[in-house]
Amino acid sequence: MSVAVKNIVPGSPASRAKIAPGDVLLSVNGKPVTDILDYRYHTYDARLRLVFRRPGGAFLLVSLKKREGEELGLEFESWLMDSERSCSNKCIFCFIDQLPRGMRRTLYYKDDDARLSFLQGNYVTLTNMPESELRRVIELRVSPLNVSVHTMNPALRAYMLGNKAGARGVSAIRRLARAGILMNCQIVVCPGVNDGSELDYSMDELRKLYPSVHSVSVVPVGLTRHREGLPELTAFDAEKAREVVAQVEAAAAKCRAELGSGIFFAADELYIKAGLALPPEESYEDYPQLENGVGMMRSLITEFGAALESADAAGAVNARPFTAVTGRAAEKFIAALLDGAREKLAISGDVAGVTNDFFGDCVDVAGLVTGGDIINALKARGHAPRLLIPENMLRRGEDMFLDGVTVGELEKTLGAAVRVVRRDGADLLRAMMGE
Repeated sequence: MSVAVKNIVPGSPASRAKIAPGDVLLSVNGKPVTDILDYRYHTYDARLRLVFRRPGGAFLLVSLKKREGEELGLEFESWLMDSERSCSNKCIFCFIDQLPRGMRRTLYYKDDDARLSFLQGNYVTLTNMPESELRRVIELRVSPLNVSVHTMNPALRAYMLGNKAGARGVSAIRRLARAGILMNCQIVVCPGVNDGSELDYSMDELRKLYPSVHSVSVVPVGLTRHREGLPELTAFDAEKAREVVAQVEAAAAKCRAELGSGIFFAADELYIKAGLALPPEESYEDYPQLENGVGMMRSLITEFGAALESADAAGAVNARPFTAVTGRAAEKFIAALLDGAREKLAISGDVAGVTNDFFGDCVDVAGLVTGGDIINALKARGHAPRLLIPENMLRRGEDMFLDGVTVGELEKTLGAAVRVVRRDGADLLRAMMGE
């Protein structure tokens, strides 16, 4: 796919050449460029020879020098320089299939694109990757990749992904590991499907692929109330959560003793559902699965405590009262942080754990709380003139909740100022203090 240059960054190496918007990049140092992976890989060198096709059909040859690794400075009409690759799986636990009707069309799109895994951290199953793309990933050293494994049993994986190619994905994982491609993996556990002995088997097989398999998050299946016509699955209860946590911790202890890394990490949600204390900070090593809900609460608590220790008590004197909005799962943790802050700072606030009526009350994580549910909950219970909401309630790069309600609409409806809080304990404290 040929994509034209949209813009040249001022002051960049490309700005010193005669490249213009509309020119189509064909090759770099004799290598064809088909998408963003080719572009990033081949433009890393210090000396470049680029071939463009101009809008009129003529060719432009550009030779330039830059620092090794320096960005060339070209921006394209399509960020991927190609179309996104959609998912052909029909996973029995797919969250997108559990969305209600009538939402924005973009929310129903499923990608399974190794390029987005590398560049944005999306998870891929490898089932939609042709042999040519697998070879290219290895050749270009596209690493790290985030891989949805779920099970290392090929037949069971094909069933869980609703795709015969799911079985082939197990061999692809092993092949990537042999090639030294770093992978951060996830296992979505569905009770009665890939738990118990199947989970033990999968963790044991992935352990053998260390260090290419750098980390594995084990997370509970998320079930909404919108599952009409979908396979019947069992939700996690406290007993099942404790069982899975015990399995993961046992596997991690074995790996830590043998390999120096725990590799396996249970999601915060499992500890909360089980009613267990969160592990100490050192258990999370370098937090490799933070974006997957592993260690997020421990990290927040640690950062908040460090910020509170150095906070100036006088800095919060004029702070207006606030209501910190979160999901039911995090409510008690945020409330505990607030209690600790009150011992040192003159702040006035409360915590509102919002029940998720949009997806169903079994969904209790903050990231899936909708604007409509916040409005309904706070109208019923009351709220302070300032609202603190975590950024993961909003679509990435947007000011909109999953149900289409915007931050501005939330402010207007409730008559309160909204402060979006980054996933950082220090920023939460700053927000409480009115900064």
